Amino acid sequence: MNSMAEQNAVRIQDDLFEYVNGEWEKTATIPDDESSTGGFNDLARDVEKKMMGEFAAMAKGDTEVPDKYFAQAITLYKQALDFKTRDALGIKPVLPELAQIQSYPTLKDFSDHVGEIANALLAMPFGGGVSPDMKDTSKNAFEIAGMGTILPDTTYYQKDNPQAKQLLAVWEKMAREILAQTPLSAADQDLYIKDTLAYDAEIAKHVKSREEWADYPAMYNPTPTSEVAAQMGDFDFVGYLKATLPVVPDQIIVADPRFLKEFTQVFNAELYPRFMHWDYVLHLLGNTGILSNQLRLLGGTFSRAMTGSPEAPSQEKHAYRLANSHFSEPVGIYYGRKYFGEKAKKDVTEMVEDMIQTYKERLAGNEWLSQGTRDKAVVKLNKMVLKMGYPDHPKALYDRFNVDPDKSLFDNLNAYAKAAFDYNNAQLTQPVDRTEWNMPGHLVNASYDPQRNDITFPAAILQAPFYSLDQSRSENLGGIGAVIAHEVSHGFDNNGAKFDEFGNMKDWWTEADFAEFKKRTQAMIDEFDGLQTQGGTVNGKQIVSENIADDGGLAAALATAKKDSDADLKAFFLNWGRIWRQKSRPEYAKFILAIDVHAPNKLRANVQVQNQDDWYTTFNVQPTDKLYKAPADRVKIW
Repeated sequence: MNSMAEQNAVRIQDDLFEYVNGEWEKTATIPDDESSTGGFNDLARDVEKKMMGEFAAMAKGDTEVPDKYFAQAITLYKQALDFKTRDALGIKPVLPELAQIQSYPTLKDFSDHVGEIANALLAMPFGGGVSPDMKDTSKNAFEIAGMGTILPDTTYYQKDNPQAKQLLAVWEKMAREILAQTPLSAADQDLYIKDTLAYDAEIAKHVKSREEWADYPAMYNPTPTSEVAAQMGDFDFVGYLKATLPVVPDQIIVADPRFLKEFTQVFNAELYPRFMHWDYVLHLLGNTGILSNQLRLLGGTFSRAMTGSPEAPSQEKHAYRLANSHFSEPVGIYYGRKYFGEKAKKDVTEMVEDMIQTYKERLAGNEWLSQGTRDKAVVKLNKMVLKMGYPDHPKALYDRFNVDPDKSLFDNLNAYAKAAFDYNNAQLTQPVDRTEWNMPGHLVNASYDPQRNDITFPAAILQAPFYSLDQSRSENLGGIGAVIAHEVSHGFDNNGAKFDEFGNMKDWWTEADFAEFKKRTQAMIDEFDGLQTQGGTVNGKQIVSENIADDGGLAAALATAKKDSDADLKAFFLNWGRIWRQKSRPEYAKFILAIDVHAPNKLRANVQVQNQDDWYTTFNVQPTDKLYKAPADRVKIW
């Protein structure tokens, strides 16, 4: 732990984040190819550096490749790194697909050939896929949503958003330079760009915002397939289902009902030429990362403008990321087996069990829930599945695909995408595999899945400052302990509270209990709503689920720490502040505020402690201090 001499001159009672991280922030440097640095980022960077070394050694033959899955990742890595071949091919690999898009000049042509278009992985006028049915998570269902937009959220398209014009200008300049390399005439290039921007603006009028997507239960709208098909007008939706799924389902889960209701306003014979041009342009831009180096660098211009990164990743880093992203689970298993010790796994597993026990005790002492609801919450805790470190084996997807060293990088990645598409669709008639992980072992993150009632802790997050065998138990509880309890708390946030112990969306609360829960949830929304940050004004509703989890997680971790006879709550709170250490580029701060369901890191550190009574007794926080909140105003949910 840093000594007081190393801390910033700011008083801890006024700004925990600055007190713990201020001196670090003055000298911290954000790498040129990244948009932020700090706790999570630093660990992720170290993991990536380590695994890049592993990939390079295996590619050279200096290190043995561990299994057949990793061997394919290495083949893909070599192809991604072969820029001599990639540069010689230039834009050519994607031209046949662009020509195919142009070969359906009318909506009728498109609808008549919907099967071949879908199986060529060209754009559809909706998003869709197979996932567990929220009401019966033992079964899979087919879900549809709207199309995506160029800008990160619908809020960017509001007239008073100053970033939109600037960012779209960057996007347009980039797109024009890339389209200049296609066979399109200058006049057509201009038309395609203008149509793409116009169609994108139209899409933005009909799809959900990030705030709306944050409400999980609102995504569950089962609708008869015939009714969905009828609302899609001249588009052959049933033909699409027949061509892509093992069976045509009786019902479709509509995640964005307004988009479906307004579907024919976005996709009709009159607008179809714009859709085709939009598809052409976005398909081309979406593939620049696997073409020549010149196109890779040019195609990343827009994303770098959004996040503020001055430079693109190096060729070596790009090749690693490309291979890793397609073989993340086998790579994560290798990382976990090599770098995650059994001693640490045992220690952290015990910490999780301690945290769940603390949660049960806090539920037993809860003063606003009825006994029946408390009992059902304990049942949910007892059924919660823990996934620690890494899975035992990769999912079956990886057995469907083989990297062919005699094919091009572009063709191999297309084959991979098709295998993944077919694998997902095939799940429709299969039972849900609850053993699948939603994160690889080398990802610095953690998660709770309400539809499986499981929590996942990849091996990579189990490092300092979150966790270390060299840190005190109080420090570890202020780090990984609070993160563990945060994930447990997601089972009872505004979304998780609507799912039962098996992950089924089910009303298991009394009416009075849920009314009180909504009241407390609104208090959490109000606590954050309108706060000013580096990136702009906080939307309390968009980030409420994560804030509920932070609040409950910090409270449960504190209660667990206080059971120890040698508990050091100062060390606990200091490490809580330390794990949220982050320094961001201004562009990234604006971008992440618009799209993320988490509060900005400084607020996670500073606001949540004010809801904990122990914060005030540990550091003698008084009404005149900035991080003081009157007892009646402290938000307490779990």
